[in-house]
Amino acid sequence: MWKPLISPSIIAGDLANLRQDAIRAEEGGADWLHLDIMDGNFVPNITFGPATVAALRPAVRFTLDTHLMLVHPLSMIERFAEAGSDLITVHVESTDPVDECLELIRSCGARTGLCINPDTPIEAVEPWADQVDLVLLMSVHPGFTGQSFVEGSVERLRALRALLDRVSSNPPDLQIDGGIGLHNCREIVEAGATVLVAGASVFRQPDVAKAIHDLRETGAGNLPR
Repeated sequence: MWKPLISPSIIAGDLANLRQDAIRAEEGGADWLHLDIMDGNFVPNITFGPATVAALRPAVRFTLDTHLMLVHPLSMIERFAEAGSDLITVHVESTDPVDECLELIRSCGARTGLCINPDTPIEAVEPWADQVDLVLLMSVHPGFTGQSFVEGSVERLRALRALLDRVSSNPPDLQIDGGIGLHNCREIVEAGATVLVAGASVFRQPDVAKAIHDLRETGAGNLPR
């Protein structure tokens, strides 16, 4: 039985105890840790920077899945890679050229990711579908945790999965972020998601390990990937 990867979003954790929450997520069985990096311009919020990633890196071994919601990601990619990010995702909507961002991420030894917002056509990722390790579909408007799942996101996810499988010789992982929980994770996985970002549905539950286990098991199925 195939099971999705779980990447808890630490922005929904205890911001005064990020290190302990990262350890709790890893010990609880999470596959990755999702780090939302916001600059206050690309989205109306500010989170944290490379120093926070560097502080978390020695505490855990699993993948630091770093999502750059920045107007100019080119100026920060190297710093996040040096801090210990294993996977760095940039937005197709950012100001900097996607080609240059992906090339820089690869040159730093990190895996590459490309993200699209809910209002961006899925075709926007097609030119780079064969060049990235992961595509991230936002199922909320980025900037704040705890939002509701945007209507129509499952259909977008299904169409994006079909696009990636059609145009890529080695289809990338398909990650989804926003409003993910036990009520919709199975439908989301069946639509083609291979990595689930979960914030409140993990870190705001009384038992983090149980929350991770339940998401993975509920989303599991006899799927081709």
